[in-house]
Amino acid sequence: MRDPNDIADLPSPYYPHPAFGLLHLPRFIAKIRLHLKGELPQGYHRNFTRGFDGFLCLHLGVDPKEVIEIVKMSNSDEEVTERLKTIFPEDTKPHIWNRKLVQMGMSAEGKIALQKSRDHMGVSDRMDILSFADMIEYDEGRLD
Repeated sequence: MRDPNDIADLPSPYYPHPAFGLLHLPRFIAKIRLHLKGELPQGYHRNFTRGFDGFLCLHLGVDPKEVIEIVKMSNSDEEVTERLKTIFPEDTKPHIWNRKLVQMGMSAEGKIALQKSRDHMGVSDRMDILSFADMIEYDEGRLD
């Protein structure tokens, strides 16, 4: 598990956005807010706008910089949502994205990469960590 001093108070990747139904979107927005305040812990910098952030933006056909700009100029969650509606496709296909996010790490190649992550984290024997979203849950202390 990550050093508690290097863990941001972020929503779970399994938490859906209330308006769009997309998993990970609330987490990405929260990371952007911390980034804009200069408070995103160092451990999150490597995958900021990459990893799930980047895959989500790719799914939606938007540049992560567009999402960052919207969060930057918005004063509330409602404003963020209304502005995101202007750049997101009309149908965000949450059923496709959510399945993809939940299953990242379950393909043959993904299982190899996930095992490398387990090894790196010192939890090689944790076969209950089935996906990269599970790994985030473990890393941030939400999965015992």
